[in-house]
Amino acid sequence: MEAYKQWVWRNREYVHSIGSLANGLTWLLPEKFSASEIGPEAVTAFLGIFTTINEHIIETLPTAPPHVVGPSGTDSSSSLSYPLLISILKDLETVVEVAAEHFYGGDKKWNFIIATEALKALIRLALFRNTEYKMLLHGGETPNDDDKDPNQPELQQNRAGNLDRNHRFGNQQNLYNPWNSEGRAMSALNSFGQNARTTTTTTTTSSNSGWSRRIQHQQAVIEQPAVINEKRTTTLSELLSEKGVKGALFVMGEVLFITRPLIYVLFIRRYGIRSWIPWALSLSVDALGMGILSNLRLWGEQSKQMHFSQPERDELRRRKLLWALYLMRDPFFTKYTRQKLESSQKRVEPVPLIGFLTEKIVELLVGAQSRYTYISGS
Repeated sequence: MEAYKQWVWRNREYVHSIGSLANGLTWLLPEKFSASEIGPEAVTAFLGIFTTINEHIIETLPTAPPHVVGPSGTDSSSSLSYPLLISILKDLETVVEVAAEHFYGGDKKWNFIIATEALKALIRLALFRNTEYKMLLHGGETPNDDDKDPNQPELQQNRAGNLDRNHRFGNQQNLYNPWNSEGRAMSALNSFGQNARTTTTTTTTSSNSGWSRRIQHQQAVIEQPAVINEKRTTTLSELLSEKGVKGALFVMGEVLFITRPLIYVLFIRRYGIRSWIPWALSLSVDALGMGILSNLRLWGEQSKQMHFSQPERDELRRRKLLWALYLMRDPFFTKYTRQKLESSQKRVEPVPLIGFLTEKIVELLVGAQSRYTYISGS
């Protein structure tokens, strides 16, 4: 496995290109949207999982030192993590839907979809807790490692101070860099020199050599990377105590976003896909959660502000764009969107190239709309 990881890292650009090309070509597989055809979806899922694992290897292998436990409580060098689990589930969910519809029928498939959404919700809630209640980026598939907005004056001041210290002290930080061979050697020599100056007795050349080796060994042991991150994690009670009402509302908004897909499919099983109740309820949950997160500054004490980093602000915009999927969900799609698409197709049908392309686009949209997992936004 380690040899394969090294190969993926060395050929990361080639692996990334091949994965993107293969995933794009899966949309051209025959019987792509046939309810009885599981093969194309299984191929798509396999390629998706293969690409996801390779991307995970590329992202984690060169950046994390070995045997360092991250804030999520998992080994950063391990092959399994919450974001990876979420990505694999998203690749598998379409196969689960198609297989359930093929073997158990259209009504029973919702039981399997509910199980999938419940599992994703549990993993995301666990990830939300383990990341100290930070906003989930891309549904938890992207780690939220930015504690502060890089544009904030506070961070800019710190950066200026760091640059000033680097200017004054040069490369002194390399003396204590456990991952730099030059740093280890220089740190050992520096420690030896300090001890030599405090020694009042004279030793022989052989004893000096033995003492030097012992000092270097002790320094190397001291400078080994910590196995466990000593940073204390923030509990929910501490977050609520620190941020007050704003913290409680933020947690509520994130929980609504995480559980919205599960609520949606539960009501679909209860009332049916053609009912307006699941559609309207899902939209209401989305609107409530987004309204809370977008207007936190209006609630509670002004001294307990919630500051979003740039990736978190981008995530809020991404979530608003996902609202466009409501145009593709029944019953809205059947009553309005599909009619508009078909009428537009008929208008441009006489135009040779544009008519053909429009027909294929409409065909893809209608086919994708028939699968819950393609328009779930989860």
